[in-house]
Amino acid sequence: MCPGSSTLGNIVVSLTCAAYHLSAHMTILFLLAFLFLAIYCGLLFYYRRAWKAIPTPPLPFSNSSLPKYQLSTKISVIIPARNEAGNLYNLLTSLTHQTYPAALFEVIVVDDYSTDDTANIVKNYPASNIQLISLKEILKDETINSYKKKAIQTGIKHSKGEMIVTTDADCFMGENWLQTIAAFYETNHPEMIVMPVSINCDNSPIEIFQALDFMSLQGITGASVYKKMHSMCNGANLAYTRKAFDKVNGFDGIDNIASGDDMLLMHKISLQYPGGISYLKSKKVIVQTQPMHTVKDFLNQRIRWASKANKYDDKRIMVVLSLVYLLNVCLLIIPLLS
Repeated sequence: MCPGSSTLGNIVVSLTCAAYHLSAHMTILFLLAFLFLAIYCGLLFYYRRAWKAIPTPPLPFSNSSLPKYQLSTKISVIIPARNEAGNLYNLLTSLTHQTYPAALFEVIVVDDYSTDDTANIVKNYPASNIQLISLKEILKDETINSYKKKAIQTGIKHSKGEMIVTTDADCFMGENWLQTIAAFYETNHPEMIVMPVSINCDNSPIEIFQALDFMSLQGITGASVYKKMHSMCNGANLAYTRKAFDKVNGFDGIDNIASGDDMLLMHKISLQYPGGISYLKSKKVIVQTQPMHTVKDFLNQRIRWASKANKYDDKRIMVVLSLVYLLNVCLLIIPLLS
């Protein structure tokens, strides 16, 4: 026997045992990944069936239909805006071209400490039902955690509408947006209406990815609202009654969280009004929003979204998020271990 052969033998035995245990661990990991994948695929299939089951309501889409339906709901469109001079004009133009009578809706833009020409664009826009509120003048030197929530709450405080509709300053929508919302509300009387948002992208790969990703999110949103599974919505296209907002005390209790002006509020309303939230599945109410133009901006956006995950009181959505997280962790680890 050569000197050191026993040492070499021990190394071989040790490596064999390590390989055996690693193989066992890999088998367990593969089984877990397969289990997560099976549950994930089943969940997506359930979402798809739920999305297809959402009815598309027959609604009036032209001014000629107004006398028949006698729409009368007064709507307040609340738009928080910070340094949106490049986008705001397009949004205001799409709002002034609504088929819904101008006498039945108002547009309130809340300037959230802008340093560009945002305020002047609103002041000089030729429409009598559009008004500007300066958050800086109201807050003075007060420091808060969520300026967007404060902007929305301030806009609602100064509004007169029965129905509150929120959108973002970098969005635009079709001419039948408000009329369709009003008709749906007067027909079904929900306390909150969740509506679709899509990405207005060009040929950039990162923007196309966002458009596809957003499309899947909107499908899941519609399905989850229709089946009353968990709270999902997007503040760029959301409507709720003033009564519901006041009943849940607005953003009280969640105003210490930087974001979450949509889903966290939705959860509060769902607790107060079980069954009072509806999804409006109509192409007429799709709101187009701008994508993140760089990978860095996209990642920062998703980090902001993820940062509020532990703030959700809706444990049902946490189960789904945990499933997606575990599946993706497995997909990352398995190739490395292999």
